[in-house]
Amino acid sequence: MIDVDLSGRTVLVTGSARGLGRAMAVACAAKGASVAIHYNTSEDAAEAAAEEARDAAPSLDGATEGTASSVTRVQGDVTDPEEVAVLFERVEAELGPVDVLVNNVGAFAPTHWSEIDYETWRDVFATNVDATYLCSKRALPAMREQGYGRIVNIGYASADRGLVSPKNFPYFAAKASVLMFTRMLAADTSDDGITVNAISPYVIENSEEFPETLPRDRPAAFEDLIQALYFFLDPGSDYVSGENVEVDGGWLPERV
Repeated sequence: MIDVDLSGRTVLVTGSARGLGRAMAVACAAKGASVAIHYNTSEDAAEAAAEEARDAAPSLDGATEGTASSVTRVQGDVTDPEEVAVLFERVEAELGPVDVLVNNVGAFAPTHWSEIDYETWRDVFATNVDATYLCSKRALPAMREQGYGRIVNIGYASADRGLVSPKNFPYFAAKASVLMFTRMLAADTSDDGITVNAISPYVIENSEEFPETLPRDRPAAFEDLIQALYFFLDPGSDYVSGENVEVDGGWLPERV
């Protein structure tokens, strides 16, 4: 278990009302970070996630429970530039500048590409690529000013190695773009005290579909991906940037 101290850091995980995003946000709260739980439409789930994060936060001044002041909920469509601006303004007002940004939002369309309409196609690219761009761009000025920042993007295993799948065509194409964006942004911030990396799972514990066979006979647990996140947030990893850690159990597809 990587033991990272995030005390004094502000963390924003997009799409953290449920699933992996929620698990990562709670994990950061458990390490002492002030955490913004982001949602777009899932308000009730976001409030439950915020309560879980508050409970996970270390006690302060001898208190037996975590501090509610270290966790807030923020709503917004991260594919909309104006809503992203408002979202960040609220986080900054309540918790301070974002030190750690996890770009987790990303729609999935497990349908043959010929059956996907243009609206769905655009939604997959908007939530995966546009949201990563918009949130990263908004977070960078404060990160550059303070000389510290961590951006972690969620990719997909083998997406940058020519993964072929007519069933998940837009998703894999979008995730390949996210991984290229990760490398380019890492190069652009190499002198700013900022690292930009990616975590790429294959099948995770809450996936909608499971293949007949899985590496190591199980999907990736949220904890598996959280360990990769902790690695990127560890101060000893400040020379690691532009990297993509595949948390896939050794999966290497020829075609899916």
